[in-house]
Amino acid sequence: MIKHSRQREAIMEYLSSTDEHPTADKICMAVREKYPNISLGTVYRNLALLSERGEILHLSCGDGSDKYDGNTNPHYHFVCKNCKRVYDVPMNVITSINDLAQQFIPHHIDEHQTFFYGICNSCKDEKNS
Repeated sequence: MIKHSRQREAIMEYLSSTDEHPTADKICMAVREKYPNISLGTVYRNLALLSERGEILHLSCGDGSDKYDGNTNPHYHFVCKNCKRVYDVPMNVITSINDLAQQFIPHHIDEHQTFFYGICNSCKDEKNS
């Protein structure tokens, strides 16, 4: 049984209220508005716990900075190779890919994660101006 934590609840509230995929640092700064004494270590521990319990998604996008997502429904992500921002991709999840991949490995597949990489419109527009 895990003890209730107001700080953990504040982290969940923040992640549930944003479409962004913030880093632990950004989450910490946001939660400090309500709990000024929260430490980055506390934020990391709570993020790990929430992720382990399946209440949030922990995203390793390949750029070295982990990001977090309050939307745990199956969905895809687009990662800008320039600014490193992560966007949700509003398309249906292709569950048949699990069956296709299953043909090539002896392990049981429960789910998959897919990242698309490219340049976001903001970075593209900035480069063109």
